[in-house]
Amino acid sequence: MGQNTREIQALITLLEDPDMEIYRTASSSLLRQGRSIIPQLERAWENSLDQIFQGRLESLIHQIQHEDTTKELKAWLKGGYEDLLEGAWLIARFQFPDLNYQEVNDPLEGIKKDVWLELNENLTALEKVKVLNHIFFDIHGFSKNIKNFYNPQNSYINQVIEKRRGNPVSIAILYMVIAQKIGLPVYGINLPKNFILAYMDYPAISDYQDRQIDNILFYINPYNRGTVLGRKEIEYFLKQQQMEFHQSYFLPCSNLEIIKRVVTNLINSYERLGFQEKVIQYRKVLQFFPED
Repeated sequence: MGQNTREIQALITLLEDPDMEIYRTASSSLLRQGRSIIPQLERAWENSLDQIFQGRLESLIHQIQHEDTTKELKAWLKGGYEDLLEGAWLIARFQFPDLNYQEVNDPLEGIKKDVWLELNENLTALEKVKVLNHIFFDIHGFSKNIKNFYNPQNSYINQVIEKRRGNPVSIAILYMVIAQKIGLPVYGINLPKNFILAYMDYPAISDYQDRQIDNILFYINPYNRGTVLGRKEIEYFLKQQQMEFHQSYFLPCSNLEIIKRVVTNLINSYERLGFQEKVIQYRKVLQFFPED
């Protein structure tokens, strides 16, 4: 149970103390209170002109936000990573700590409704994908970011929703989330140097290894405006890239693998930019993930 407002305020006041031991003790006590005390810390920052005090408040707010997001990510991982969008949102929160889940979910609910209005029970699987493609790419304008492919913003789900541009994984995540919201059995394929989707003949089952090739109706490439593919196209792609064939390149992967790929993409992007602090941060995030 958190401490009352007066006790919290007393601890905040101690952050100004020049004695480092007192400061560290007060900071540790406040850190344990969690995200609920952030409004009080922000008010203290606004009411002060002391730059050292403000800096300590900023540092504490950042630590609280980071620990809170870390705790939620660990809970998502422990809970079986069922909600793909939640996983992508949590990764984005390490960069955008004030990001609310509704800020990423509500726009997708809107797109889902647009697609749902155009669907009917008589449509084939291919026809349903054609409708989804039209709404997602033509009406809402989602597309690949070729000009700035390695920009980290391409991996943050909120930025992709806002700018309508992303990389193969982020575009596929949005496409897949919307597809599943309208009941289409569409799942991710962790293809190297790309990321595609499989349209299954039946809804998801818990054991990914049991999703046999025979139960995949076709593949979808969201990074190329939802182009429908067959196994031969994937084999041709792998030959072009001089990569060996693996069963995992043709079968659906877990949400864990998808979000790990998001984190790996962020690490690669920040390495290219030379932002070592961010590289270290996301390498630490990657350590939370179990082997799939």
